[in-house]
Amino acid sequence: MFDYELTTGALMESDTRQIARGLRQRDVVVLEALVEQYQHRVIRYLIYLLGRRDGVDDLAQEMWLRVLERGSSYDGESRFEPWLFRIARNVAVDDLRKRRVFSLDSNDDGSCRPVAASDEPSPFTLAARTEDAGRLARSLETLEPVYREALVLRFQEDLSLQEIAAIVGAPVSTVASRIYKGLATLRPQFEGGSA
Repeated sequence: MFDYELTTGALMESDTRQIARGLRQRDVVVLEALVEQYQHRVIRYLIYLLGRRDGVDDLAQEMWLRVLERGSSYDGESRFEPWLFRIARNVAVDDLRKRRVFSLDSNDDGSCRPVAASDEPSPFTLAARTEDAGRLARSLETLEPVYREALVLRFQEDLSLQEIAAIVGAPVSTVASRIYKGLATLRPQFEGGSA
């Protein structure tokens, strides 16, 4: 079996091939190891992406079933994380279509606004451990989903612009623009000291 406790955050080439082989063979041990390593990141991504906590565990479970079903499509030549996050994003988009709340594929014209799940503090606010983290979490909630997603994938998941583009199905220039606009929207909230 391969070592999932890598400090660099990226899988070594031989590990990606082992993952691909394990997924093609529907190896339960490989799937369990992947769930153990990535479950927290997937849930965190889905919470940020959807702006809510309710139902996220069910979506994560659905995502892992899709990983198992579509494991043969992972080639083992590229990083595993972008492939995994693309599946997580597709599960979220499918859920949003069912709920008809908003689309992550909206135009960047400001016409898409998320609907609050409840009046209770969001998972972002509850998870914040410092004042700045709390301010950042509240600020991220105000962003349109396309900007929030780009920022989370870039700065929290540490994915490259090319990897994010593959996940969201948009050109690299669009991803860069979303990151720039998201940061530009957040900047005044932190420079002015309010949020």
